[in-house]
Amino acid sequence: MTSTENVFAAIPTATVTETISAGKAVRDTATLARRGLLKFKHSPQLLVDVIIVPIIYTVLFGSIFGGVIAGDVTTYLPTLIPGVLVNVAITSTVVVGIQLREDIDKGMLDRFVSMPISRIAPLAGGLVAANLRYLIAVVITVIAGVAMGYRPASPLGVLASAALVVFSAFALSWVFALMGVVLTKASAVQGFSALLLTILGFTSNAFVPTSTLPGWLRPIAEVNPLSQLISAVRLLSNEGQVDHHLVYSVLGSLLIMAIATPLTVRIYLRKL
Repeated sequence: MTSTENVFAAIPTATVTETISAGKAVRDTATLARRGLLKFKHSPQLLVDVIIVPIIYTVLFGSIFGGVIAGDVTTYLPTLIPGVLVNVAITSTVVVGIQLREDIDKGMLDRFVSMPISRIAPLAGGLVAANLRYLIAVVITVIAGVAMGYRPASPLGVLASAALVVFSAFALSWVFALMGVVLTKASAVQGFSALLLTILGFTSNAFVPTSTLPGWLRPIAEVNPLSQLISAVRLLSNEGQVDHHLVYSVLGSLLIMAIATPLTVRIYLRKL
Protein backbone atom coordinates (compact mmCIF):
# COMPACT_ATOMS: atom_id res chain seq x y z
CA MET A 1 0.00 0.00 0.00
CA THR A 2 1.43 3.39 -1.01
CA SER A 3 1.74 6.33 1.36
CA THR A 4 -1.21 8.06 -0.40
CA GLU A 5 -3.39 5.01 0.15
CA ASN A 6 -2.33 4.96 3.80
CA VAL A 7 -3.47 8.56 4.19
CA PHE A 8 -6.91 7.85 2.74
CA ALA A 9 -7.23 4.65 4.75
CA ALA A 10 -6.72 6.66 7.94
CA ILE A 11 -9.71 8.92 7.21
CA PRO A 12 -12.75 7.65 9.16
CA THR A 13 -15.69 6.72 7.01
CA ALA A 14 -19.14 8.22 7.60
CA THR A 15 -21.65 6.13 9.45
CA VAL A 16 -24.95 5.72 7.60
CA THR A 17 -28.03 5.31 9.72
CA GLU A 18 -30.44 2.91 8.06
CA THR A 19 -33.34 3.41 10.47
CA ILE A 20 -34.67 6.36 12.42
CA SER A 21 -36.69 5.89 15.57
CA ALA A 22 -40.32 6.92 15.74
CA GLY A 23 -39.46 9.50 18.38
CA LYS A 24 -36.89 11.18 16.14
CA ALA A 25 -39.31 11.09 13.21
CA VAL A 26 -41.87 12.95 15.33
CA ARG A 27 -39.27 15.51 16.43
CA ASP A 28 -38.11 16.04 12.85
CA THR A 29 -41.71 16.47 11.74
CA ALA A 30 -42.28 19.05 14.48
CA THR A 31 -39.13 20.92 13.43
CA LEU A 32 -40.22 21.09 9.81
CA ALA A 33 -43.75 22.01 10.85
CA ARG A 34 -42.18 24.96 12.65
CA ARG A 35 -40.44 25.81 9.37
CA GLY A 36 -43.86 25.95 7.73
CA LEU A 37 -45.19 28.22 10.47
CA LEU A 38 -42.20 30.54 10.11
CA LYS A 39 -42.98 30.85 6.40
CA PHE A 40 -46.39 32.26 7.38
CA LYS A 41 -44.68 34.67 9.78
CA HIS A 42 -42.20 35.99 7.22
CA SER A 43 -44.66 35.90 4.29
CA PRO A 44 -48.07 36.93 5.67
CA GLN A 45 -49.43 37.08 2.11
CA LEU A 46 -49.60 33.28 2.27
CA LEU A 47 -52.53 33.69 4.66
CA VAL A 48 -54.55 36.09 2.51
CA ASP A 49 -56.87 33.34 1.26
CA VAL A 50 -57.85 32.29 4.78
CA ILE A 51 -58.20 35.84 6.15
CA ILE A 52 -59.72 37.90 3.35
CA VAL A 53 -61.70 35.27 1.44
CA PRO A 54 -63.97 34.27 4.39
CA ILE A 55 -64.97 37.91 4.85
CA ILE A 56 -65.66 38.42 1.15
CA TYR A 57 -67.65 35.19 0.89
CA THR A 58 -69.73 35.97 3.96
CA VAL A 59 -70.59 39.51 2.89
CA LEU A 60 -71.02 38.71 -0.82
CA PHE A 61 -73.10 35.53 -0.59
CA GLY A 62 -75.08 36.88 2.36
CA SER A 63 -76.02 40.00 0.41
CA ILE A 64 -76.81 38.12 -2.82
CA PHE A 65 -78.69 35.07 -1.55
CA GLY A 66 -79.99 36.23 1.85
CA GLY A 67 -83.14 37.96 0.65
CA VAL A 68 -83.91 35.39 -2.04
CA ILE A 69 -83.50 32.24 0.06
CA ALA A 70 -84.40 33.28 3.60
CA GLY A 71 -86.07 36.66 3.29
CA ASP A 72 -83.23 38.62 4.88
CA VAL A 73 -79.50 38.30 5.52
CA THR A 74 -79.71 37.58 9.26
CA THR A 75 -82.08 34.66 8.78
CA TYR A 76 -79.82 33.26 6.06
CA LEU A 77 -76.63 33.36 8.15
CA PRO A 78 -77.20 30.04 10.04
CA THR A 79 -77.30 28.38 6.64
CA LEU A 80 -74.51 30.43 5.07
CA ILE A 81 -71.80 30.51 7.75
CA PRO A 82 -71.29 26.72 8.01
CA GLY A 83 -71.18 26.55 4.20
CA VAL A 84 -68.57 29.31 3.94
CA LEU A 85 -66.62 27.86 6.87
CA VAL A 86 -66.30 24.45 5.21
CA ASN A 87 -65.67 25.80 1.70
CA VAL A 88 -62.90 28.20 2.71
CA ALA A 89 -61.10 25.65 4.89
CA ILE A 90 -61.35 22.90 2.28
CA THR A 91 -60.24 25.22 -0.53
CA SER A 92 -57.16 26.27 1.42
CA THR A 93 -55.90 22.66 1.40
CA VAL A 94 -54.82 23.18 -2.22
CA VAL A 95 -51.82 25.16 -0.97
CA VAL A 96 -50.34 21.97 0.51
CA GLY A 97 -49.96 20.36 -2.90
CA ILE A 98 -48.72 23.53 -4.57
CA GLN A 99 -46.05 24.21 -1.94
CA LEU A 100 -44.94 20.58 -1.96
CA ARG A 101 -44.54 20.67 -5.75
CA GLU A 102 -42.60 23.95 -5.51
CA ASP A 103 -40.28 22.49 -2.86
CA ILE A 104 -39.61 19.51 -5.12
CA ASP A 105 -38.93 21.76 -8.13
CA LYS A 106 -36.59 24.01 -6.13
CA GLY A 107 -34.59 21.05 -4.83
CA MET A 108 -35.53 21.67 -1.22
CA LEU A 109 -36.44 18.03 -0.65
CA ASP A 110 -33.08 16.94 -2.06
CA ARG A 111 -31.42 19.10 0.57
CA PHE A 112 -33.55 17.62 3.33
CA VAL A 113 -32.75 14.08 2.18
CA SER A 114 -29.03 14.82 2.50
CA MET A 115 -29.56 15.66 6.18
CA PRO A 116 -29.75 13.10 9.02
CA ILE A 117 -33.50 13.46 9.44
CA SER A 118 -36.52 11.30 8.84
CA ARG A 119 -37.30 11.12 5.12
CA ILE A 120 -41.00 11.50 5.78
CA ALA A 121 -40.58 14.62 7.96
CA PRO A 122 -40.56 17.22 5.12
CA LEU A 123 -43.88 15.89 3.83
CA ALA A 124 -45.53 15.43 7.23
CA GLY A 125 -44.20 18.75 8.56
CA GLY A 126 -45.85 20.72 5.78
CA LEU A 127 -49.17 18.96 6.31
CA VAL A 128 -49.09 19.60 10.07
CA ALA A 129 -48.22 23.29 9.62
CA ALA A 130 -51.13 23.70 7.20
CA ASN A 131 -53.56 23.00 10.06
CA LEU A 132 -52.94 26.57 11.22
CA ARG A 133 -54.37 27.82 7.91
CA TYR A 134 -57.54 25.80 8.39
CA LEU A 135 -57.96 27.02 11.95
CA ILE A 136 -57.52 30.65 10.88
CA ALA A 137 -60.12 30.15 8.13
CA VAL A 138 -62.60 28.80 10.68
CA VAL A 139 -62.02 31.60 13.19
CA ILE A 140 -62.24 34.40 10.62
CA THR A 141 -65.43 32.97 9.12
CA VAL A 142 -67.15 32.78 12.51
CA ILE A 143 -66.02 36.31 13.42
CA ALA A 144 -67.30 37.67 10.10
CA GLY A 145 -70.60 35.90 10.63
CA VAL A 146 -71.01 37.22 14.16
CA ALA A 147 -70.23 40.73 12.92
CA MET A 148 -73.09 40.39 10.42
CA GLY A 149 -75.53 39.10 13.03
CA TYR A 150 -74.91 35.36 13.19
CA ARG A 151 -75.66 33.96 16.64
CA PRO A 152 -74.85 30.25 16.93
CA ALA A 153 -77.09 28.48 19.42
CA SER A 154 -74.30 26.26 20.74
CA PRO A 155 -70.82 27.71 21.43
CA LEU A 156 -69.60 24.21 22.28
CA GLY A 157 -71.06 23.03 19.00
CA VAL A 158 -69.06 25.73 17.20
CA LEU A 159 -65.86 24.47 18.84
CA ALA A 160 -66.73 20.90 17.87
CA SER A 161 -67.47 22.09 14.34
CA ALA A 162 -64.09 23.80 14.16
CA ALA A 163 -62.33 20.59 15.20
CA LEU A 164 -64.34 18.60 12.66
CA VAL A 165 -63.56 21.00 9.82
CA VAL A 166 -59.83 21.12 10.62
CA PHE A 167 -59.70 17.33 10.78
CA SER A 168 -61.57 16.97 7.48
CA ALA A 169 -59.35 19.58 5.80
CA PHE A 170 -56.24 17.76 7.05
CA ALA A 171 -57.58 14.53 5.57
CA LEU A 172 -58.30 16.16 2.20
CA SER A 173 -54.87 17.81 2.16
CA TRP A 174 -53.40 14.34 1.60
CA VAL A 175 -55.22 14.21 -1.73
CA PHE A 176 -53.58 17.45 -2.85
CA ALA A 177 -50.24 16.32 -1.44
CA LEU A 178 -50.65 13.26 -3.69
CA MET A 179 -51.23 15.60 -6.64
CA GLY A 180 -48.11 17.49 -5.62
CA VAL A 181 -45.89 14.42 -5.91
CA VAL A 182 -47.60 12.98 -9.01
CA LEU A 183 -48.02 16.07 -11.19
CA THR A 184 -44.92 17.78 -12.54
CA LYS A 185 -45.96 21.43 -12.36
CA ALA A 186 -47.34 23.57 -9.55
CA SER A 187 -49.71 25.17 -12.05
CA ALA A 188 -51.10 21.72 -12.91
CA VAL A 189 -51.72 21.01 -9.22
CA GLN A 190 -53.55 24.31 -8.90
CA GLY A 191 -55.61 23.71 -12.04
CA PHE A 192 -56.76 20.18 -11.17
CA SER A 193 -57.42 21.20 -7.56
CA ALA A 194 -59.53 24.19 -8.57
CA LEU A 195 -61.58 22.01 -10.92
CA LEU A 196 -62.22 19.38 -8.24
CA LEU A 197 -63.16 21.88 -5.54
CA THR A 198 -65.37 23.93 -7.85
CA ILE A 199 -67.38 20.82 -8.69
CA LEU A 200 -67.62 19.75 -5.04
CA GLY A 201 -68.46 23.24 -3.79
CA PHE A 202 -71.21 24.12 -6.24
CA THR A 203 -72.85 20.69 -6.23
CA SER A 204 -73.27 20.79 -2.46
CA ASN A 205 -75.73 22.36 -0.04
CA ALA A 206 -73.24 25.06 0.95
CA PHE A 207 -75.19 28.08 -0.24
CA VAL A 208 -78.64 26.86 -1.25
CA PRO A 209 -80.90 24.03 -0.02
CA THR A 210 -80.71 20.90 -2.15
CA SER A 211 -84.49 21.10 -2.60
CA THR A 212 -84.01 24.10 -4.89
CA LEU A 213 -81.65 22.23 -7.26
CA PRO A 214 -82.74 20.58 -10.53
CA GLY A 215 -83.99 17.03 -10.19
CA TRP A 216 -80.93 15.46 -11.81
CA LEU A 217 -78.54 17.42 -9.58
CA ARG A 218 -80.33 16.95 -6.26
CA PRO A 219 -79.23 13.30 -5.63
CA ILE A 220 -75.64 14.24 -6.47
CA ALA A 221 -75.71 17.13 -4.00
CA GLU A 222 -77.20 14.98 -1.25
CA VAL A 223 -74.45 12.34 -1.48
CA ASN A 224 -71.70 14.90 -1.99
CA PRO A 225 -69.21 14.41 0.89
CA LEU A 226 -69.00 18.18 1.24
CA SER A 227 -72.76 18.30 1.83
CA GLN A 228 -72.40 15.71 4.58
CA LEU A 229 -69.73 17.79 6.29
CA ILE A 230 -71.67 21.04 5.94
CA SER A 231 -74.84 19.43 7.31
CA ALA A 232 -72.90 18.10 10.30
CA VAL A 233 -71.41 21.55 10.97
CA ARG A 234 -74.82 23.24 10.70
CA LEU A 235 -76.43 20.88 13.17
CA LEU A 236 -73.54 21.17 15.62
CA SER A 237 -73.33 24.97 15.46
CA ASN A 238 -77.00 25.86 15.21
CA GLU A 239 -78.50 23.21 17.49
CA GLY A 240 -75.61 21.57 19.33
CA GLN A 241 -76.68 18.14 18.08
CA VAL A 242 -75.14 15.33 16.05
CA ASP A 243 -76.63 12.89 13.57
CA HIS A 244 -75.55 10.53 10.81
CA HIS A 245 -73.92 13.38 8.85
CA LEU A 246 -71.21 13.63 11.50
CA VAL A 247 -70.58 9.89 11.29
CA TYR A 248 -70.36 10.02 7.49
CA SER A 249 -67.98 12.99 7.65
CA VAL A 250 -65.59 11.34 10.09
CA LEU A 251 -65.67 7.99 8.30
CA GLY A 252 -65.18 9.73 4.96
CA SER A 253 -62.13 11.61 6.25
CA LEU A 254 -60.64 8.42 7.67
CA LEU A 255 -61.26 6.65 4.36
CA ILE A 256 -59.53 9.43 2.41
CA MET A 257 -56.48 9.21 4.66
CA ALA A 258 -56.46 5.41 4.52
CA ILE A 259 -56.22 5.58 0.73
CA ALA A 260 -54.32 8.80 0.01
CA THR A 261 -51.74 8.70 2.82
CA PRO A 262 -49.96 5.43 1.90
CA LEU A 263 -50.10 6.30 -1.81
CA THR A 264 -48.63 9.76 -1.20
CA VAL A 265 -45.89 8.44 1.09
CA ARG A 266 -44.95 5.61 -1.29
CA ILE A 267 -44.70 7.84 -4.37
CA TYR A 268 -42.97 10.59 -2.39
CA LEU A 269 -40.28 8.21 -1.08
CA ARG A 270 -39.71 6.78 -4.54
CA LYS A 271 -38.99 10.25 -5.90
CA LEU A 272 -36.34 10.99 -3.28
